[in-house]
Amino acid sequence: MRSGALGAGTLLPPVRRLAADLGVSPGTVAAAYRTLRQRGVIETHGRRGSRVRARPPIAPRSKGPLPVPPGARDVANGAPDPALLPALGPRLRKLSPEPVLYDVTGPLPALAELARDRLAADGVPSDALTVASGCLDAVERVLATHLRPGDAVAVEDPGWSNLLDLLAAMNHPAVPVPVDDDGPSARGVAEALRRGARGLVLTNRAQNPWGACVTAARADELRAVLLAHPDTLLIEDDHAAELATTPLYSLAGTTHHWAYVRSVSKPLGPDLRCAVVAGDEETIDRVEGRQRLGARWVSTVLQSLVVALWRDPSVDALVARAAKRYDERRTALLAALHRRGVAAHGRSGLNVWVPVADETAACARLLEAGWVVAPGWMYRIASGPGIRITTSALRDERDVEALATAVAAALSPARVPVSV
Repeated sequence: MRSGALGAGTLLPPVRRLAADLGVSPGTVAAAYRTLRQRGVIETHGRRGSRVRARPPIAPRSKGPLPVPPGARDVANGAPDPALLPALGPRLRKLSPEPVLYDVTGPLPALAELARDRLAADGVPSDALTVASGCLDAVERVLATHLRPGDAVAVEDPGWSNLLDLLAAMNHPAVPVPVDDDGPSARGVAEALRRGARGLVLTNRAQNPWGACVTAARADELRAVLLAHPDTLLIEDDHAAELATTPLYSLAGTTHHWAYVRSVSKPLGPDLRCAVVAGDEETIDRVEGRQRLGARWVSTVLQSLVVALWRDPSVDALVARAAKRYDERRTALLAALHRRGVAAHGRSGLNVWVPVADETAACARLLEAGWVVAPGWMYRIASGPGIRITTSALRDERDVEALATAVAAALSPARVPVSV
């Protein structure tokens, strides 16, 4: 590939065929392909095989939202329901931010005060705190404070596709950690650290795409593992924030260097590119120091808008109602799938993960039935195939029943026609 002998778009041989040609085990070839995917050199699309990526070598697993044909329903996008987000216009009209020049650093004092109150309510220490332009920006900045290109990072598998893309772009090999309903496996984390992972990124609740939620017992197990590896860079992603109705069990402070990231995108709106980052003093100092050399600061207008929303009791009530609605939609779909004999996962958040035998066939059959779901390959490293369904777009019981019926039919060996 580096010499140009295998150009962009070249289809690579299947694993077993190449293993036979080279006289090595299929596991060796699979590991090589996995490394090439993690480095962004090749891309794999189910039955269509693996191909050399076009330049530039780093490209996202998904080049944008999945196409939604006329008449089909989009339950693949992972986004909150716009109808459950607070209206920003009235608050914007009330803002009167003072002009700022080039001496702004860190969060506005009012934002920092409110953020500390909210984090303290969940038991997260926040003596050192800053602000970033969203969750992924925060994760990138924290990774860059302590890790070098080539350092491996342990991640949930299946996990957030954008994080997997970011790690590939930063040349951090992703070491998969199995996930169950209680969060990342403690044994899996221990194995990843034993294999040399220098960092760990985990989602406390509303894990994407599995819907896992770290329990008190799992948090204790993970804490024990990390105490044995105190030099691990720990990053906690609490992107659901106030939308999560499950308790937060944070691991903050377990290792020497850590960061806890809470975004406002899900409860208040994705266009508010704002996330608070608590961490140890050295990590936060490094994040702010590097930020001054690039973006300089997060817009004080956006920060002021977040402050106005956080100070408005009606917004807290709206977010609480939204959280209840999301829980109802997710649990209704899980129950409907269960009644049809379909195993699925989704203890928290906006998504449900359905294990399948064949992602391509399941997605195609659901599209025929009028539903666009996300194929699991975008979120997987070594875990089994599945599909991700976003439940935030389900309007009522009829939607839930129709979708559950379509999923059951798509996964049935003796397939029957499905209409919506």
